[in-house]
Amino acid sequence: MSRSEAVSRMAAAVQPEAIGFRGYRRPDGRVGVRNHVAILPVDDISNRVADMVASQVPGVLALTHAYGRLQFGEDLKLHFRTLAGLGSNPNVAAVVVLGIEAGWAARLAGMIEASGKPVARFSIAGNGDLATAAAAARAAKRFLQDASELEREPCSWRELVLSAKCGESDTTTGIGSNPTVGEVFDRLGAAGATLIFGETTELTGGEHVIAGRCAGADVREAFLSRFHAYNDEILRLKEGDMLESNPTRGNLEGGISTIEEKALGALTKIGRTTPVVGVVDTAERPGGPGLWFMDSSGAGAEMLTACAAAGAVCHLFTTGQGNVVGNALMPVVKITANPALTKSMAEHIDLDVSGLLQRALSLRQAGDALFALLARTCNGRLTATEALGHREIAMTRLFRTA
Repeated sequence: MSRSEAVSRMAAAVQPEAIGFRGYRRPDGRVGVRNHVAILPVDDISNRVADMVASQVPGVLALTHAYGRLQFGEDLKLHFRTLAGLGSNPNVAAVVVLGIEAGWAARLAGMIEASGKPVARFSIAGNGDLATAAAAARAAKRFLQDASELEREPCSWRELVLSAKCGESDTTTGIGSNPTVGEVFDRLGAAGATLIFGETTELTGGEHVIAGRCAGADVREAFLSRFHAYNDEILRLKEGDMLESNPTRGNLEGGISTIEEKALGALTKIGRTTPVVGVVDTAERPGGPGLWFMDSSGAGAEMLTACAAAGAVCHLFTTGQGNVVGNALMPVVKITANPALTKSMAEHIDLDVSGLLQRALSLRQAGDALFALLARTCNGRLTATEALGHREIAMTRLFRTA
């Protein structure tokens, strides 16, 4: 049986909207689909202790990153918002915060404690790596044992927070895999879920489509303001054209010749019927159900990190040329409509919808198959990125360091 035939059979066998999922309900009422204990360093020089704790307590996740020292202003606010959002994500059961300085460790821990989940904090200055790692490992071990007793419970689709992006796109992405995601977004939007999209510059040439989907003048003004500010910054700083930066070399080789072509293909992943109800900054949590635009980078690891910080618990990621990026906290479902990619990079693909291009699948069937796979993922099935150990974290920066 071919992969396309398997997708057709899966689509015919399910009624996706009727499939619930079982998730972990957190103290703040939000629902996660994973049950991680996170070791979260405030700054880059605390990474080593985070890795030491993870090596002593197998099963915890060390969310190491490159920044956190001498940042200031809006850049520092974004740094703490992102870290606090990661620690507060519903896929996280408990958090151990590490920092070189006690004050910043306490600041981050306090932001995460607002979610009601268990948090412990440790500082390295005056204690050293070994003593700090030993104390933090004891807390992490206790959190991991406690988390192991938490049980999944029935949840409705309106409680899901889902995000989507595309990476290493080609011509098959805009006409196959992205419309498949759009089909699921429309159904989840109707069910009352919270949906996040972004990649600000990758909307260039299609921004009028988003503006026309905004629920009101205030949302439209907020979107266009963010869009024009991001693009004005690029126009001010760029040298020559943006070819090979965006569209990327992979996009060009896949048949996408301009950013406008890329944008119009990318927009199909947000569906056709759900209005854009709000606009948030990078790593900012949406204020309720509906479709939300997040002002954000189009870079894979950055966008995924920002979505997880904004509270997304699962992510739909389309690719045509083969992007392998994942995320440490949320499962990333990889979808392609490129039949060659399902052979050359089969281990990275969760769903093959190339049957759309061969007219072996309808868009409704492809949407059914993706919805069914989303339900299985929310119930605990590992995605390809999880099984292969892709746990990327990439913080977005705004300024130079002081």
